[in-house]
Amino acid sequence: MDQAMIAMFGMPGGMEMVVVLVIALLIFGRRLPDVARSVGKSIVEFKKGIRDVKDDIDDQSRLDSTTTPTPDDKPKPESKQP
Repeated sequence: MDQAMIAMFGMPGGMEMVVVLVIALLIFGRRLPDVARSVGKSIVEFKKGIRDVKDDIDDQSRLDSTTTPTPDDKPKPESKQP
C-alpha cells in the first residue's frame, strides 16, 4: 500500500475525536446519556457472562482432574485360577 494512503486513514487524532463527539451530540442529543448507560450495562453483563463461563470451565477442569485416573492407578490384571 502507498504510505500516503496509510497516513490518510490512520488513527484519529484529538481534533477528529472532538468532531465525532460533536456529531454524536447532534444526532443523539438528550438520549446520549441513556445510550451510554445502556452500553455500560451491556458491557457489565458481557463481562459477567464471560466470568461465569470461565468459572464453569475452571470448576469442570478441577472435577475432571480429581476423577481422572493417573498412570499409576492401572487396574491389576486378574489372575487365572484353574
